[in-house]
Amino acid sequence: MRRLLTVSLSALVLSGCVNMAPDHGRPELATLPTYDADYRPDGTVVASTLSYGEWFADQRLVALIETAAANNRDLVAATARIEQARAQYRIEDSRRLPTAVANASATRSRTPVGTVQPGADGSITSDRFNVGVGVSAFELDFWGRVANLSEAARAQYLAVEANQRAFYLSLIADTASTYFELLETEAQIRLAQATLESRQEGLRIAQRRLDAGVTSALPFRQAETLLTTAEQQLAAERLAEARLRNQLAVLVGGAIPANLPQSLPMTAQNNGMTLDAGTPSDLLLVRPDIQAAEEQLRAARANIGAARAAFFPTISLTGNAGLASSDLGDLFGSDGFSWSFGPSISLPIFDWGAREANLDLAKAREVEQIAIYDKTVQTAFREVSNGLAGRRWLAEQVTALEKGVAAQERLARLARLRYREGVADYLEVLDAERNLFSAQQQLLTTRRAYLQNGTTLFVALGGGLGGGR
Repeated sequence: MRRLLTVSLSALVLSGCVNMAPDHGRPELATLPTYDADYRPDGTVVASTLSYGEWFADQRLVALIETAAANNRDLVAATARIEQARAQYRIEDSRRLPTAVANASATRSRTPVGTVQPGADGSITSDRFNVGVGVSAFELDFWGRVANLSEAARAQYLAVEANQRAFYLSLIADTASTYFELLETEAQIRLAQATLESRQEGLRIAQRRLDAGVTSALPFRQAETLLTTAEQQLAAERLAEARLRNQLAVLVGGAIPANLPQSLPMTAQNNGMTLDAGTPSDLLLVRPDIQAAEEQLRAARANIGAARAAFFPTISLTGNAGLASSDLGDLFGSDGFSWSFGPSISLPIFDWGAREANLDLAKAREVEQIAIYDKTVQTAFREVSNGLAGRRWLAEQVTALEKGVAAQERLARLARLRYREGVADYLEVLDAERNLFSAQQQLLTTRRAYLQNGTTLFVALGGGLGGGR
């Protein structure tokens, strides 16, 4: 038994002496070293240190994200894939150590002895009892094949785990984006309803003026056109609202809870924080999608090492040590110790190019993973750059549109006054009402885009993984 343990320990020390995998290193950064200074104001808050509960001011949205994190089916599936990858890694890693198996057996045999006296049995009966511990076909990993397969499985597990975190961030972004669209749609419905009521009143006045013979039928028909436009817009917004509520229900994994906090209007959603963009190299440490791409690259390089090791002999060890006796009572005596030891070697000679093809396949996958890694970094850089640009230019658009809506409101009041006084025809009112309605709609849409841009920038900078409030 002691000799078998000594041989096994020596085999472990000798195994894994050579690693034929390429050295792992991050590819050179495939982006500019800094973001554009024109739209990168100095920030004071690092997104990766914030939870979504700290970033979003609307507690209704925070509660929806919490519900989505607990119930979203895609997130549950992504978490289950982590367990699968972890189990696969444990399977591969277990092959680096010998598997000891205890065994016990008892046999009785009968052997004829040739010519015997009549009436005698004519045979010899013998018993054999064995108990021991054995190691079967344990590969001595001189070339690092098993170690690299284990490292590849480990990297795959880490990549799946990082992908789950990336999906978690995308779930936060999707939930917030859908919520902001719903807020905008609800505001558009209120705007359409107020506009509809105003135009119904305008149509009533036009009808009275027509009945009194003050105006022709043309202003009345123009007022009808304004009214039907508002009715059509209201119906379209209600359809959009229904679809957004259905989409939000899918994101949160079921019916939207009824006891949620009151939502804030879009104008009260800003939390007052300015995010520090850092540098593109910082994204390598905080973006889980980049971390997943790097682990996939690490796995591809480990597979190259395993493919190279296949060109060398495979040495395996089988051994057994235990006790044997022909008498059960003497089985555990000092004279019953037995052992066996049998190394084997398998040397590949000719396989019709299968090993070369397997190595070429592993190298091609490494090239693919490098390209995927570079693309992932470039995508992250683009998302942050777009978010920084949107933070500046969308804010300026909102300010300009607010001024434009105020101007259009004054113009519409003036047009209605001129029409009542008989100074202008109804076409002037029609144009003013249309322009005001369009400006109000555009302002709501731009405010929503500004809020969504803030969420996109927050997530692009690695924010939200803290979770909770």
